[in-house]
Amino acid sequence: MKKYILAVFIVVFIISTTYGQSKLTKLNSMKTIETATLANGCFWCTEAIFQLLNGVESVTSGYTGGTLKNPAYNEITTGKTGHAEAIQIRYDASKITFVEILEVFFSTHDPTTLNRQGYDVGTQYRSAIFYNSENQKNEAKAFINVLSEANVFEKPIVTEVTELNVFYEAENYHQNYYNNNKTQGYCVAVINPKLEKFLKQFKSKIKQ
Repeated sequence: MKKYILAVFIVVFIISTTYGQSKLTKLNSMKTIETATLANGCFWCTEAIFQLLNGVESVTSGYTGGTLKNPAYNEITTGKTGHAEAIQIRYDASKITFVEILEVFFSTHDPTTLNRQGYDVGTQYRSAIFYNSENQKNEAKAFINVLSEANVFEKPIVTEVTELNVFYEAENYHQNYYNNNKTQGYCVAVINPKLEKFLKQFKSKIKQ
């Protein structure tokens, strides 16, 4: 864990000096809303985590990266549509940067398992960053390169870095799922342990 935290610090430092402070440091007082689209396993888990980050305005669960138009959850779960379960994060860039979001992203899932997160298996659970600008693309690739060169993970990182095409919002019952279903079995057995670990590691970045 110490090795990982140190590596992330190095990543943030290197990327911020490479791509310029104007994009990677918090703007002084001007609220600037930007969007990040990420996939790292079941969106019930990822939504619950990113909702707690200071600077995050909203998190929407949905589907992206596939070919089927207007996909439904029962189609996604077949693993044949090409879509990933993803979240779209609207965040205030004056409070949190894309690099800080990537730090949380890589800290809260295993980016070395292809099409799998824990017991969730299939292409819909793949690790992916869907960028919507060249800056996001460059920052994501630089972040992955530094983590790889530092051998932070024992296995190669398989996270996909792909341009965002269409993001389809998931059905209403998927939105804010954890907060609406805290006693449900999956929430208790899978999401709670992830949240506990996240809250300890990122205490300084949590909303008050």
